[in-house]
Amino acid sequence: MSWSLRLSLLLLAALATARAVSPEAGVSASQPRVKIGGIEEADANELGVRKALSYALSEYNKASNDAFHSRVVQVVRARKQLVAGVKYYLDVEIGRTTCTKSQSNLSDCPFHEQPNLKRKELCSFQIYSVPWTGKVSMLKSSCENA
Repeated sequence: MSWSLRLSLLLLAALATARAVSPEAGVSASQPRVKIGGIEEADANELGVRKALSYALSEYNKASNDAFHSRVVQVVRARKQLVAGVKYYLDVEIGRTTCTKSQSNLSDCPFHEQPNLKRKELCSFQIYSVPWTGKVSMLKSSCENA
């Protein structure tokens, strides 16, 4: 192999290595940095967070012995962690609605206002999602009266 070809390949390899090691490599000002393995704050309106929250509430309502569905009052905190998929850490306030479990459309269900039926809980959910396979599972769930 000629000397100039070897030098070109060596320089190309050095450039590729420098870009791979550099924390700024390939990141423009408009692209957010992704921390693999680190837990970071997430926007509650982000599609992945909304899907994870929907799944968590569906599982919560299935497991609940309550005659009424519950739905989110507010998202207190949403975080995510990139692993071999995405782990979502969701802290939410949920409330009991007037819709019974036999009803299907929950988005318009009002919350109970009567003191004997009104109930709110603070819940923490850990949801694991692998979007490219469609796999979603609940890792942890805990709730306490608010």
